Amino acid sequence: MEEKNQTFEQALARLEEVVRELESTQLPLNQALDLFAEGIALSKYCNNLLEQAEQKISILMADGELKEAPIALSGGISRDL
Repeated sequence: MEEKNQTFEQALARLEEVVRELESTQLPLNQALDLFAEGIALSKYCNNLLEQAEQKISILMADGELKEAPIALSGGISRDL
């Protein structure tokens, strides 16, 4: 499943699976590197979703209601909430 189509919970569960697999098995180097790369991508994806949620919470706490506001994503790209 591609990260962009996953919920936070799905991506986090897959990241936990990747970590368990890396920690518990003797993998060939190439397979371990592929899993490690997948884990890094999942970690960045989850972090991005958490940052978006944090910004929404900050807006709610400041104004008492959620307002649409552009947010900066990694890489300098802006996106509306």
